[in-house]
Amino acid sequence: MSQSTAALTVAASPGDIPPESDLPGLAVFDFDGTLARGDSLLPFLARVAGGETLRRHLAGSVAGAASRRLPVRPLASRLPPREALVKGGHANDADDDFKTAFKRRLLRRCLAGVPLERAREAAAEMGAWVRWHTPLRDTLMRHADQGHRILVATGALTLYMPALLADLPVHDLLGTEMAVGDDGLLTGEMVAGNCVRAEKARRLALWMEETGPYGRRWGYGNQPSDLPFLALMDEATVVPTAH
Repeated sequence: MSQSTAALTVAASPGDIPPESDLPGLAVFDFDGTLARGDSLLPFLARVAGGETLRRHLAGSVAGAASRRLPVRPLASRLPPREALVKGGHANDADDDFKTAFKRRLLRRCLAGVPLERAREAAAEMGAWVRWHTPLRDTLMRHADQGHRILVATGALTLYMPALLADLPVHDLLGTEMAVGDDGLLTGEMVAGNCVRAEKARRLALWMEETGPYGRRWGYGNQPSDLPFLALMDEATVVPTAH
């Protein structure tokens, strides 16, 4: 379903969620700012690297992302589409998306060389951080009570998301995965890119194709970042970002 035909509302609706077909229903939730208040990445990285180290890495990552190599679109056919690059950075970092460029650098700085077990210990500590956005948590529970399959699709790291979702009836998770070397140390690299915006929608479409078919599909997320995946839903709820 196109974004123009998706039913966009401004908040989760209370009450029962009507069944639409004999096929199972699917409810897809964003996490940061939707199910939970705030953003989970920095609290996790602070637990891994320490607050002072994280602050240094934040400054360096912002500077690196600001001076990254950007692909410049040709003004004419004689101009190469990707060879004309601005100053700084590494060729592998060519990226139009500042947020992803910043996130990539921050993850490299904070997680490269960290033992996987240390990251799991930090994930277990995240329970003290999470503050649920109660209306959306209640909506998730209503979907679960009615037998719908629950998927959380998030840009947050799969390193810690299972620990945060352990007490919720969530069936599946799509998130940003981090690479682990044969030595059991994190490399600091995202395995398949950043699970946000258009990439989140692409992964969700593939996931639904592989696991479906489904009856009615509900989606809950923020704008503008979650509009691409919400456009795939039969009923899309745009949630004001919960801080």
